[in-house]
Amino acid sequence: MDDTRATSQRHTPVLLDECLDMLAPALDAPSALLVDCTLGMGGHTEAALRRFPRLSVIGIDRDPQAIALASERLLPFGERFRAVHTTYDRVDEVVARHSPSGLADGILMDLGVSSLQLDEADRGFSYAADAPLDMRMDPTKGPSAADLLASATEAEIAKILRVYGEERFASRIARRIVRKREEAPLERTGQLVDIVRDAIPAPARRTGGNPSKRTFQALRVAVNDELRILERALPAALSSLRIGGRLVIESYQSLEDRLVKEAFRAGSTLDVPVDLPIIPESEEPPLKLLTRGAVLANEEERARNPRSASVRLRGVELVRDWKEPS
Repeated sequence: MDDTRATSQRHTPVLLDECLDMLAPALDAPSALLVDCTLGMGGHTEAALRRFPRLSVIGIDRDPQAIALASERLLPFGERFRAVHTTYDRVDEVVARHSPSGLADGILMDLGVSSLQLDEADRGFSYAADAPLDMRMDPTKGPSAADLLASATEAEIAKILRVYGEERFASRIARRIVRKREEAPLERTGQLVDIVRDAIPAPARRTGGNPSKRTFQALRVAVNDELRILERALPAALSSLRIGGRLVIESYQSLEDRLVKEAFRAGSTLDVPVDLPIIPESEEPPLKLLTRGAVLANEEERARNPRSASVRLRGVELVRDWKEPS
């Protein structure tokens, strides 16, 4: 089995057909351009390039390993694909630099940690195997999770766990982290798993899956600045679309989905007095919602692909020139 085939087998894109169906009206045109803001191992991009033969794709990823694997996988598509190593909040710069028109027809974001990062134990994203406590999506830049836990105060750690992980035992876990790091540096995921297990009361550990899940999520979000990048990326993406272009986003945790939902709601809602007899065209909202609520994976997909259990899919179409809601 060759490396490209191995890459395609390592990741099953979530709600793939639903994403492409939502993007299709914007992509089924000559010289259409899609920006895959979270390239990963290239599953969404490969499917889009196969389905839309006149499409080109720019794939963005901050992970050098993902760029290398996806680029190899997508070699058969030649110049129809190009990869850019950066964070996706710079999508407007990427589009301005690489799009002949300066705009994109479609933009896709598949948020959160990738299968590549979870499957590579040495990256430290998973609580299932002992590994270096890293969690950086780009392992060449910035402080690791171990660095964060070594330098943050107890209050800062508790806030990270409470806000980014929605962990109700955040203070207990933070207190134990600080106590344990005084005995020895926290450098392994196994150490953190033990700390979380010992900090959470036994009755609470019996339900809700692995008790370390929320702590690992919170640290990963903090280490990679994920929510602030998403906050910056949403207006950057919308300002990069042509009229009629579409932005489609898959979220896997409530904090991400809340940001997406609010941005889409604000951009699709009239902001004029309710008794105004005529609505000026300039005041019409720039976005049209493509989903009523969020699209969820059905039981069949959840059984086939466990990662789909928490997905929330939303999309919008740009119907007027983008301007950020006041």
